[in-house]
Amino acid sequence: MKITEVKTYIMESPGREYVFIKISTDEGIHGWGEGTLEMKQGTVVAAVRDLQGFILGQDPTRVDFLWQRMYRHGFWRGGVAILSALSGIEQALWDITGKVYGQPVYKLLGGAVRDYIPCYTHTGNPEQARKFMEEGWQAFKFGPRGRRQDGAAVNERELVVETARAYGAMRDACGEAVELMCDVHGRLRPAAAIRLGKALEPYGLLFFEEPVPPDNIQSLKVVREAGLGMDIATGERAFTKWGFREMIEGQLVDVIQPDICHDGGIKETLKIGALAETYHILVAPHNPNGPVGTAASVHAAAVMPNFLILEYATSPTRDACQAAGETDVFKARNGRIELPTKPGLGIELDEDYLEKHPYTGVKLWPGLYYADGGVADV
Repeated sequence: MKITEVKTYIMESPGREYVFIKISTDEGIHGWGEGTLEMKQGTVVAAVRDLQGFILGQDPTRVDFLWQRMYRHGFWRGGVAILSALSGIEQALWDITGKVYGQPVYKLLGGAVRDYIPCYTHTGNPEQARKFMEEGWQAFKFGPRGRRQDGAAVNERELVVETARAYGAMRDACGEAVELMCDVHGRLRPAAAIRLGKALEPYGLLFFEEPVPPDNIQSLKVVREAGLGMDIATGERAFTKWGFREMIEGQLVDVIQPDICHDGGIKETLKIGALAETYHILVAPHNPNGPVGTAASVHAAAVMPNFLILEYATSPTRDACQAAGETDVFKARNGRIELPTKPGLGIELDEDYLEKHPYTGVKLWPGLYYADGGVADV
């Protein structure tokens, strides 16, 4: 069996776009991968074109060999766009391999170590949280509060006060059994992050995510040494086992959050998780992704001993992604996803649907600014 074609699609849906990769073979078996990268979709597609020369004409079941070729023989080491392309290609290779052997990918990776995949979704609205709880959800995440109506970021003191107030309201609405998480999105410097963390301590968070920007990983050490009464998490903007090494070996976090669409793919996610396991660090994969990224994350989570919980987006965008493929098996119900049984990743995308929802250009997020007009982290 040889790889004959690598094709990319950018599907546009409400508020964002998704990059899907289809790899075809001379025996009629194909595989799907996802390399979605917000506001950089065209760059990922270009990177896929640059990488496809390493895999065309090759045996798709030699997944690790082809990963090494793409990573090492490209000379330049990664970067998020190249690694998103590589991650999507790697997922598609596993999809093909599972179909060749007639097994779900997680069974080729050693078999499941759990019976289902627990998930969390996003809301900071107490009323919506109660509705989600009626549907079986027991874990919610949201971010800092306090933006001004003009789009400017509030000052740090106001952010701390408003965010703590919002988490107090959520805890009152949800009760003590529900897990709450705070995603700071790397918006704060260490001192401000510590103040926010201390303000949130009474609400028993499962984890405190990306409290500081990812540019200087040692800034996490300052937050860690503050001794906050909650687990610290980060990692959505780190890539490959080498990118995670410093934070894991330095024990700067309690939970890492690799994204299977950016970090190098399924096998690389497992390698990152194995390194974390030696330091008793848990894994909560970052997954605001489309249906293929979610499917790949489920397979990785199934075999990872130190897996904690999987992110799952419930939104009109998610509904659009559901319509793009046979994704019902990966739809979270009662706050969990059951293990798939189909060969490969267990997902097919509707190419007619993808072509009818084409990319029309980058959709920029609303920016955040300080009161004086200076640019703030989003």
